[in-house]
Amino acid sequence: MVVLNRIYTRTGDDGTTALGTGERRPKYDLRIAAYGTVDETNAVIGVVRLHLAAMPELDAMLGRVQNDLFDLGADLAVPQREGKAERLRVLSSQVARLESDIDRLNADLEPLNSFVLPGGTPAAAYLHLARTVCRRAERIMVELAARPDEPVGDAAIQYMNRLSDFLFIASRTANGNGAGDVLWVPGQNR
Repeated sequence: MVVLNRIYTRTGDDGTTALGTGERRPKYDLRIAAYGTVDETNAVIGVVRLHLAAMPELDAMLGRVQNDLFDLGADLAVPQREGKAERLRVLSSQVARLESDIDRLNADLEPLNSFVLPGGTPAAAYLHLARTVCRRAERIMVELAARPDEPVGDAAIQYMNRLSDFLFIASRTANGNGAGDVLWVPGQNR
């Protein structure tokens, strides 16, 4: 259980922050950037949910995603090390649930014949913003995982990859199952 009885500790005033292991890292460290960008993705999803009163199924899916993103942040905050006790990790079952949600939402959508521009309803526009922040988090996680001694779980990376797909499909759902999608017209303004 997490207990937050003091919000400021002054321990970060020197430009460092602690991982879940207690190890101090500079605030610009790539691992810190990874879980910070996951947190940013979560915050944008929180804004999306303000616009989903009429879509309780999608809102519930996004609520589960928000909880998963906290799991993912905890996963990244405690690097996997050989011989250390296992901590909270993102699991392949969470990836599978996202895939199931994608399939459920996509079943109601017509196939696309063009790329979709971010826009339409406020929820759809914010879902596109969440998707782009999610992709940035994924890129940072992949870069982190490519470094020696900076393990990142495969399921965590897969989760972020699927999440961006889910957010795209969710944006189409929020646009009246694609009826309100704003489609790209190549060369339209030449």
